[in-house]
Amino acid sequence: MPHEVHAVVAAKQGAPVELRTILVPDPGPGEVLVAVQACGVCHTDLHYRDGAISDEFPFLLGHEAAGVIEAVGPGVTALAPGDYVVLAWRAPCGTCRSCRRGRPWYCFDSGNATQPMTLREGTPLAPALGIGAFAEKTLVAAGQAVKVDPHARPEAAGLIGCGVMAGYGAAVHTGAVGSGDTVAVIGCGGVGNAAIAGASIAGARRVIAVDIDDRKLDGATRFGATDTVNSRGTDPVEAVRGLTGGHGADVVIDAVGRPETYRQGFYMRDLAGTLVQVGVPDPDMRIDLPLIDLFSRGGALKSSWYGDCLPSRDFPVLIDRYLSGRLDLDGFVTETIALDEVESAFDKMRDGRVLRSVVVI
Repeated sequence: MPHEVHAVVAAKQGAPVELRTILVPDPGPGEVLVAVQACGVCHTDLHYRDGAISDEFPFLLGHEAAGVIEAVGPGVTALAPGDYVVLAWRAPCGTCRSCRRGRPWYCFDSGNATQPMTLREGTPLAPALGIGAFAEKTLVAAGQAVKVDPHARPEAAGLIGCGVMAGYGAAVHTGAVGSGDTVAVIGCGGVGNAAIAGASIAGARRVIAVDIDDRKLDGATRFGATDTVNSRGTDPVEAVRGLTGGHGADVVIDAVGRPETYRQGFYMRDLAGTLVQVGVPDPDMRIDLPLIDLFSRGGALKSSWYGDCLPSRDFPVLIDRYLSGRLDLDGFVTETIALDEVESAFDKMRDGRVLRSVVVI
């Protein structure tokens, strides 16, 4: 029998979100029902609301969540009611050509729940990133629910489901930051600070935070930045070179995703250095670089999608690092809010006043 729950819905492009009653079905084969405890407000949710990802309105927003398994469907054996989980928007299938090649983080057939959640009158909802967790309960594929240590408070734990994992993985997995490396991170929001934390944990000897906001730069030091550069009034390329013996950084992470920051990152690298783009660009953005520079500077230009993570492997590790005091997930939580405050949280996010607003249910 469907469950009637309150949830945050984006009904029309660009319109304020609404708190609605929705219907969530009991889990079918391979699905689990999750009682959501907390869910972060991510830029991706705002992109859905504004129609920047697709036009499949209405959307059920929210995807950066932690909660407890309430029920499991037929065939689900790895999870049971009462398990504490973090939700992932990638659930590798194990059988596609990428999974068979040993690269499940690139899975081309990631799983989602097959049954739709709907408005009370029956209109199907499109769940953000296949999750839809601004809701008291949500339905996901079993592979999207990753069991973690229940001692981690949900307000912090849920954040590894998207932004923290994306930034951390951009440094540790995609950028392969190693002991003694110098790293520059452009953009000190939630993803950028997670990249800073990841680089620090990986053993970087110098982590340079680059942003145009002194408040964000001050905050970046909490996550492991050793140096800061305000690029509003300073050439960040020359500043980073100046902090690295005139050479540039071994690894540069662009957590903004704009042509100007990508160009800065390209020239901010040392020769044969690595540039990782994790910030999501708008579809119409373009980059123009001299081909001779692409050839002569060498190195690697990479994009990082979800931090090249394997949720079943990485989520428990990040939670363990949080519980041991090595990863400051609490530092990402600027405020906790109720379901009916998501629209105001979007305003704060646009203005750069928060790292994360977290809905607590």
